[in-house]
Amino acid sequence: MEGGFAKGRLLIKDIGTLVGFGAEAPGKLAGGEMRGLPVMADAWLALEDGRVLDGGPMSVFPGIADWNGLEVVDASGRCVLPAWVDSHTHLVHAASRESEYVDRIRGLSYQEIAARGGGILNSAKALREMTEDALFEVSLERMERLMRMGTGAIEIKSGYGLDMESELKMLRVARRLGALDRIPVKTTFLGCHAVPEGWSDTMAYARHMVKEVLPAVVEEQLADHVDIFCEEGYFGLEETRLLLEEARLRGLPAKVHVNQFKATGGVALCVEHGAMSVDHLEVLRAEDVAELATGKTMPVALPLCSLFLDLPFTQGRALVDAGCALAIATDFNPGSAPSGNMHLAAALGSMRMGLEPMESLAAATTNGAAALGLEKSVGGLGIGQEASLILTRPLRSVEEALYAFGDPIAERVLLRGQWVN
Repeated sequence: MEGGFAKGRLLIKDIGTLVGFGAEAPGKLAGGEMRGLPVMADAWLALEDGRVLDGGPMSVFPGIADWNGLEVVDASGRCVLPAWVDSHTHLVHAASRESEYVDRIRGLSYQEIAARGGGILNSAKALREMTEDALFEVSLERMERLMRMGTGAIEIKSGYGLDMESELKMLRVARRLGALDRIPVKTTFLGCHAVPEGWSDTMAYARHMVKEVLPAVVEEQLADHVDIFCEEGYFGLEETRLLLEEARLRGLPAKVHVNQFKATGGVALCVEHGAMSVDHLEVLRAEDVAELATGKTMPVALPLCSLFLDLPFTQGRALVDAGCALAIATDFNPGSAPSGNMHLAAALGSMRMGLEPMESLAAATTNGAAALGLEKSVGGLGIGQEASLILTRPLRSVEEALYAFGDPIAERVLLRGQWVN
């Protein structure tokens, strides 16, 4: 597909089940609201110039007054869903790490592999050796693959460079992907992802990233957010506080890796500093849930990481019951979640996190958009939103879309009014 919004008109009629349509965008849904993502049976949806124009039940369909340039699609027995919004990925990376996958099968933990020079440091070495153009090409191929699977907006982090030149290279590639104007792309500076060779002091490296690299990122306008891997063995609360405070001064919201392996107080710190989101949360204490229930910081679950590393799944049921607005993303990366399959991530939200199917769909669409500040434009099919949707194969219900977790559900994908090849 070409960049930009499609020109022309499209009518999808006789839709078995239409999800996310309304007079306005569904927006951020919290707690019990997540079960209220709009659903309409036997519906129609009109699109014009890449945006949602109107819709409603077929029983009051007004008919077609002007057939000129109109494409009509019959969606009998099918669902129309908003395109997925993946609010946490590491899509820009040089190469896969399947050899470490074999190491894990042989019994080594993620931390043991990292201690042997694998993990993030392995990806950093490969990335530094790749040219920016080559990195762009492999990253574009990945993004196009995810688009074919129904992803209509995405966040991309740096973090595999770990020096100024390479971090800037990653962010420039992510910006180039966004400049193609095929889907919205948000970028996040994650210089504090791991401590590279040559640095023995974690705080000294964090200060270097915050005081020297972050200003260069800001000067080139390469990042929409900042991030840090707040975790035992990586970066602690003091380093995280340093980044949060400096980012706030520069007007950059934070989306922080926290509670992946241990709960060390990172959630409370992020809520205190008004972080946009806290992501991972495989290990979650009652006090963390209480903190998130009282603040505006959004929890983001990454169930593909839990699946791949055999970690606990985020307690989605507890978060939603506490009134949180939960998002689900893939964490697509070469080491701990080598998949960008948002359909599987949403299905795991129900199978392993205790969410009802409609809650999982809300988490993977409109709340994913809210986790990126994009809820007015993507994540739903409200009038005026981007015409980005999944036309499923024949399904008996919306619930079947997640029940059939291993089977592709997209018959066709439309992004910004253009059908994806």
